[in-house]
Amino acid sequence: MKYIVTSPLPVDAAVDKLTAELLERKFGVLHVHDLHKTLNSKGVPFEPACQVLEVCNPQQAAKVLSDDIDMNMALPCRISVYEKDGTTQIGMISPKEMLRVLSDSPQLAAVAEEVEAVLVEAIDAVRG
Repeated sequence: MKYIVTSPLPVDAAVDKLTAELLERKFGVLHVHDLHKTLNSKGVPFEPACQVLEVCNPQQAAKVLSDDIDMNMALPCRISVYEKDGTTQIGMISPKEMLRVLSDSPQLAAVAEEVEAVLVEAIDAVRG
């Protein structure tokens, strides 16, 4: 259900490269949640760098929402870039697996498969 790879880049550089790779593949980054900064600003000590990117391809999102508006709760896709055991990890929950749990629509399954293939390709480009 999870797809996780190790990148030789530091977290910030991996986020920058991932953003560029996503843009090349017609996915935009809607927002980046910096969990390290956010938690620490709330007085909660949290040391590892951890950035969560909300990513979307508008055409694919429209296909999902046209098939089943309830799937808005599963959008946008998220990709995390974080420190773990001294390494940079990049990971996501499989869109195919997530939508399989939420819907039995063959149309949604096809969209999820296309989206996952592109996201895996972008992630793999950052792992070097």
